Amino acid sequence: MIDMKRDVVSTTDREIILTRVYDAPRERVFEVWTKPEHVSRWWGPHGFTTVTESMDVRPGGTWKYVMKHAEYGEFDNLITYREVVRPERLVYSHGTSTEVEQFHVTVTFEAQGGKTRLTMHSVWPSAAAFEEVRKFGVEKGGNETLDRLAEHLAQRA
Repeated sequence: MIDMKRDVVSTTDREIILTRVYDAPRERVFEVWTKPEHVSRWWGPHGFTTVTESMDVRPGGTWKYVMKHAEYGEFDNLITYREVVRPERLVYSHGTSTEVEQFHVTVTFEAQGGKTRLTMHSVWPSAAAFEEVRKFGVEKGGNETLDRLAEHLAQRA
């Protein structure tokens, strides 16, 4: 008899799950999430601009970008794609130029008629690391980013 025991690890103390339904087909939502000419117009919380240095959306590819804010300065970001299933799912590690993997993200794009249900699941390596970013409003920033995506999709309808 084979023992198929698996370890189950809860991430509830170090995760954020954001969900939105967009009035756009899944292919369109996936496209504006993965093309630099679109993502630079909506990525980041209110008050931030995003400048893409390079974007290669494939497993092992990276997206290098800088987020800029008049008051808070500039922030280098590096996303490394682990899984890309067009137009269903993106899995990536999010880091900076000095800290390659700060957290992991899975984004799913679920077709619902002509609309798209997007779920963004972000997990930090520890509860302490998550608490550190919570101090800086990571949940608010994530929600504002997804709100900006909705605004961009509405403008491009």
